[in-house]
Amino acid sequence: MEFTGRHILSVHQFQRPDIDRIFDVADELRPYAMRKRITRVLQGAILANMFFEPSTRTRISFASAFNLLGGDVRETTEIRASSLAKGESLHDTARVLSGYSDVIVMRHPDAGSVAEFAQASRVPVINGGDGPNEHPSQALLDLYTIRSELRAQDKAVNGMKVALIGDLKYGRAVHSLCKLLALYDNVRFNLVSPPGLELPAEITAELQNRGHRVEFYNELSAGVNNMDILYVTRTQEERFPSEEEANRYKGLFRLNQSMYTQHCEPNTVIMHPLPRDSRANAQELDDDLIENPNLAIFRQTDNGVIIRMALFALVLNIVDAVHDYSHPVTWYTAKRDVPR
Repeated sequence: MEFTGRHILSVHQFQRPDIDRIFDVADELRPYAMRKRITRVLQGAILANMFFEPSTRTRISFASAFNLLGGDVRETTEIRASSLAKGESLHDTARVLSGYSDVIVMRHPDAGSVAEFAQASRVPVINGGDGPNEHPSQALLDLYTIRSELRAQDKAVNGMKVALIGDLKYGRAVHSLCKLLALYDNVRFNLVSPPGLELPAEITAELQNRGHRVEFYNELSAGVNNMDILYVTRTQEERFPSEEEANRYKGLFRLNQSMYTQHCEPNTVIMHPLPRDSRANAQELDDDLIENPNLAIFRQTDNGVIIRMALFALVLNIVDAVHDYSHPVTWYTAKRDVPR
C-alpha cells in the first residue's frame, strides 16, 4: 500500500506488510512520543480534529501525536457547534475544511459517514470512528500492544489465543481488531458475550474462512481459560435502541482479581479499548485489578499516541525527514519510562 496522501478509513485497506510498515515507523517514532527527542517536521501544518461524537483518548491522542510532530491542531467537538447543525452536507463541510487543513481526523455517529466525507476532501482523512462500524487506528494500537505484550513473553501474534469479551455486537473497536487479526495465522478466538450481543455473523465468518479457530461462550469463567489475551469491552449503551435494553447487560461480564486468579494463566494480558465503565453496577474490569502487572490498559493508551504519530508520518510522507528536524531532550524523561 502506498500511504502518501491516502485516506485511512478501514482496516480492510491493510495487508500484513502494511501493518509491519506502520509498526516499524511507530518503533522509530517512540523516542519522540516518550519525550526523549523533539521534532518540528510538521511545523506550519494544520490538523482539523473533527469529533462529532464524545471522545477523550482518541481525540486528544491524535492531537498530541500531531503536536509532537510539530504541527498545530484545530478542533470541533460537537455537531451542534458546527455548520452540520445548520443543515450543511458532509460534502460541503469536507470541501471547506480541507481548504483550511493538511489532514483531517473525523469521528461521526453514523456508519459510513467518514468515508462519505473523505470523498469530497482534498486532503487525507483518517477515520476516528464511524458509529458501530470501524475504528482503524484503535485496532492498530490494540494490535501493536498485543504484539508488544506477547513479545515480552517470547510469544507471537501467530498462534496466540485471545478472548473477546462483552458487547461484541456494537463495539467498533473489536470489529476492526478482528479484521486485522484475521490476517495472521492460526489464532484462536474465544467469543465471550451475553445472548444478543454476539459478534456480527459476517465478521465471525471472515475469521472462520481464514482458518482460525472460533469458539462461543456465554459464561465469562469458561471463556477466559487458557488465553494469552483478554480483550474486554464495555456495553455500548449509546448504540442500543433504549436505555432500558442497555441496562439489561451492564455488569454481566465483570472480571475481577479473584476470577483472574482462579481461571486465567498467570501471564494472561488484560486489555480494554476504554473508557471502562467505573459505575458500581456496570464495571467490566474491577478496581482490584489495578495492581495486576498484566493489566495493560494504560500501556495500550500510551501506544495510541505512537501509532497515530506513525499514521501522520506515513500519510504526510515525512518519515525520512523526522530526524532532520529533531534534537534530544533531557527534561521529563524519567516520568515517561513507566515500568511494565
